[in-house]
Amino acid sequence: MPIADCRLPIKGNGDAREVFSIGNRQSPIENAFTLIEMILAIGIAAVVLIAVNMVFFTSLHLRDDTADMVDAATPIDSAVTFMKRDLQCCVTPTNGTSKVLSGGFRVGNNLTSVGVSDPVAIEMFTASGALSDSQPWADIQRVTYELKNATTANASGRDLYRSITRNLLALNTPDVTEQLMLSGVTSVKFSCYDGAQWDDTWDTTSATAVNTNLPLAVKVDIQMAGRADTQPVEIVVPIDCVARTNAVLTSSTGTSG
Repeated sequence: MPIADCRLPIKGNGDAREVFSIGNRQSPIENAFTLIEMILAIGIAAVVLIAVNMVFFTSLHLRDDTADMVDAATPIDSAVTFMKRDLQCCVTPTNGTSKVLSGGFRVGNNLTSVGVSDPVAIEMFTASGALSDSQPWADIQRVTYELKNATTANASGRDLYRSITRNLLALNTPDVTEQLMLSGVTSVKFSCYDGAQWDDTWDTTSATAVNTNLPLAVKVDIQMAGRADTQPVEIVVPIDCVARTNAVLTSSTGTSG
C-alpha cells in the first residue's frame, strides 16, 4: 500500500498566492493577519473605546452641571430684574404728608405693612405697575419684599416674596397679591446710601423723619441657603432723586412812595 505524502512543500513562483499540498490534495491560502496582529488590533481598539467613553461621560456630566447652574441662576436673575425695576421707579416720598402721586419709602428690620402678614424688609411706592385696559389701576403701586417660611417640606432656607398692592385708595384692608420670587433664601438685606455712608434703616413716612428724600442708591444682599462660605448675591441700584428743603419760602410785595 502506498504511503501518503504528508510533507508540506511550498510551490510558487514569487506570487503572493502560495499552494500547500497534503498528499494529492491542494488548497489555496490567502495572506492574512497573524494572531499577534489581531491581538494588537483588538487592544488598540479597546484603548480607543475607553478614551471615547471617558470623553463622552465627561461631556454628559459637564452638560448636566451647566444645566443645573443655568436653572439655579434663572430665578435669581428674574428676582434681581424685578428689584432693579421697582427701585429705579420709586416715586417721591410723602414725608408724612398726603401728597398726590407720592408715597413712603421704608427700609429696616421687622417692618409692618398693611395687608402683609409677615415682617417686610422694604416698603416702597413705585411706578412699575403694568397698565391694562381691563383694570382701573394706575402705574403707581405699593411693593414690599419679605421672607416667608417655605411651603415645601424639608426645603432649605425660606422663600422671598414680592407683595403688590394696586388699589392705593382702598377704605378697608387692601388686596395684596403675593408673587414668589426666589426659594432657598437665608436672608435678604437692603441698605441705603445717603451720600456719605450706608444705612440699614430708612423711613420717610414720618413728618419728623430725618430722611426726607429717597436715598441716592440702594444695595441689596441676598444670602442663599447652602454652604456658609457662599458669596451673597449683591446688587447696587442708583436712584434718581432731587434733594428738597424743609424751609418755607415766602414772598412779599410792597410799594414804596
